[in-house]
Amino acid sequence: MATGTGNGGDSGGGLRIGFAGTPEFAARILDALIAGDAAPVVVYTQPDRPFGRGRKRQPSPVKRLATAQGIPVRQPASLRGEEAAASLAEWRLDVLVVAAYGLILPQSILDVPRLGCINVHPSLLPRWRGAAPVERTILAGDREAGVCIMRMTRGLDSGPVYLTRRTAVGPDEDAPALEARLAELGGAALLDCLAALPEAAAPTPQAEAGLTYAEKLTREEAALDFSASAAAEVRRVRAFAGRQGAFAYSGDVRVNVLAASAEDRPAEAESATPGTIVSADRRGIRVACGDGVLVLNTVRLSVGKGRPLSAADAANGYAALFRPGTQLSPEPAR
Repeated sequence: MATGTGNGGDSGGGLRIGFAGTPEFAARILDALIAGDAAPVVVYTQPDRPFGRGRKRQPSPVKRLATAQGIPVRQPASLRGEEAAASLAEWRLDVLVVAAYGLILPQSILDVPRLGCINVHPSLLPRWRGAAPVERTILAGDREAGVCIMRMTRGLDSGPVYLTRRTAVGPDEDAPALEARLAELGGAALLDCLAALPEAAAPTPQAEAGLTYAEKLTREEAALDFSASAAAEVRRVRAFAGRQGAFAYSGDVRVNVLAASAEDRPAEAESATPGTIVSADRRGIRVACGDGVLVLNTVRLSVGKGRPLSAADAANGYAALFRPGTQLSPEPAR
């Protein structure tokens, strides 16, 4: 019989809890469980992956936290098949908490815990079911975000909801900042939900009205579209801030935009073609858009040391790239 760290506290209601998650968002949820005296007896996370320039295999944020806390860790490549279900059953779980795990849970796994599996999902379901809810929330310009605690079913994020917590999206909030806040909200809501099990009221089925899917982000979507409004492109920058960044090319140099703002077009730039740099100084690198001007405030270039640069440093150190009249484009010059 498998053994591990217990979770003998009031927040977990004396439940034997398992946890499945992988990235930083999931690690924050796991940390909330531990801090709330509801530490899981076992943690499932994805296998170590190659990372960085050296492509050395690195543990996930969840694995690092679980290992530091002495919680047993399992890293199967898949949860399909009888062997995976039998292995999970050895832990005699009352409930399995799932947060951004990244592997599909077949029905054979969902049926193992006595009270089922519950998921911490960072959106206001049924809006933004799927892989990238935080980024899609920002890209769409949603003014409100949230987190739902739901009972898992075979469908994609389609299970009934126990608890919902809402929060306003800050006008300048980027994806990493919003995700961190939603993890904090989700951790607290999860502890409330676990404390109420198994006597909690039946979860509420999701409505079909308002259903949208948060498809996985693609590289193409990170390319700045200067024919769109500056406000829309600021949202793109905020949504991709936790990744390589929204980008454009000046010649054959990739410009990752890490922070940006929107302004009205100055009179002298009214006729500028979208994508044209209209000015570059210590206050920002201004690029004409279909509506307004996108002000690049912080960038990272594919030349030099690859560190973030303020607009002033970029304009001074790489003047040829940001000379007024230069055209930025989504593809490198051929």
